[in-house]
Amino acid sequence: MSEQPRPPRAFERQSLKVYPLSQRESLSAVEDILISPQSSPAPVNQALQEQINRCAQDIQQARARGASVMLIYGAHLLRNGACPLLEAMMQGGWITHLATNGAGTIHDFEYAHHGRSTESVQRNVAAGTFGAWEETGRAIMMALARGALEGKGYGACLGQWIADDGMPPLELAKLDAMIREEPFHPLASARVDYRSLCKRYPDAETLHRMPHPWKSASILAQAYKHGVPVSVHPGIGYDIITNHPAFMGSVLGRAAERDFDLFCEAVDRLDGGVVLSIGSAIMGPQVFEKSLSCVHNLRFQRGEEAVSGHSIYVVDLQDGGGWDWSQGEPPKTHPAYYLRFCKSFSRMGGRMEYLQCDNAVFTHRLQQAIQGDDAS
Repeated sequence: MSEQPRPPRAFERQSLKVYPLSQRESLSAVEDILISPQSSPAPVNQALQEQINRCAQDIQQARARGASVMLIYGAHLLRNGACPLLEAMMQGGWITHLATNGAGTIHDFEYAHHGRSTESVQRNVAAGTFGAWEETGRAIMMALARGALEGKGYGACLGQWIADDGMPPLELAKLDAMIREEPFHPLASARVDYRSLCKRYPDAETLHRMPHPWKSASILAQAYKHGVPVSVHPGIGYDIITNHPAFMGSVLGRAAERDFDLFCEAVDRLDGGVVLSIGSAIMGPQVFEKSLSCVHNLRFQRGEEAVSGHSIYVVDLQDGGGWDWSQGEPPKTHPAYYLRFCKSFSRMGGRMEYLQCDNAVFTHRLQQAIQGDDAS
């Protein structure tokens, strides 16, 4: 007689067990990764250096005309220690908008607070502990829920949390009165979510404050300090904060919704500007194409022209599919057609260049080229 299948059972998120970061074996440390803007970058060939110099000139011209310079990055740029390089460019006014995915913010927080990040995915999934880290999931949720009460998005919330070592808690009695008296207020649902999260922790007021001794390693904190908007574009189930009993999809979605609007606002100022997509194979092209369509939708209703005159520089380690992207899009029969981060950006108007390069080396050389120190 065959064994009877086990009946389905509900997933009990609240029963997930999490552990302090101090118990995790982290694979990278702040002191081993940060790149000084004054250091010498790794060598590149002359053709690649010419592309980097052209990118630097486009950025200089874009800023001279007041156009957006958008830098979209994947988590590896942060993990490779590029924060001081981006901070130097932000300080010089060369970057007007940053965008990253959920992983980019998780490593950002862990480096700033713990000085360590990255874990063995294979080993910890097998043990059921992958992503099960108390401070990471709790702090990010608390930052997003508290910042939402001021109408802030993901990047602004977490950037402020890291830069200011937390946020002031809101008195729950006052919050309850606001919920009762203003049930249809635009922030009513955010207030309910924040209350729910605080009720989970009896010491919630204390948990609103935590140290970030290595905030110099945080792109989010440096952007907050320099007033540069950061939009974060996460996915539910993509990031380890989903592996935490405090995770709330409504909190994440509210923050991400605000940041998509911020991204669109930057795209609307992109005429004659520059887009840098550095190691963002999926999020960057996917978000950019939707935002550009939204901007065009509104512009055309106002009788305005499409976004034009912009340059797009796509940087990754792959060989570009063996295709010369300056010649346009390859046919469907060519493998490069399915290289999303090149194909999508090649369809976005303006001029696109693909640069096969390590992301930290590119950023280091770009920073020096922009600031007048051609590293060739």
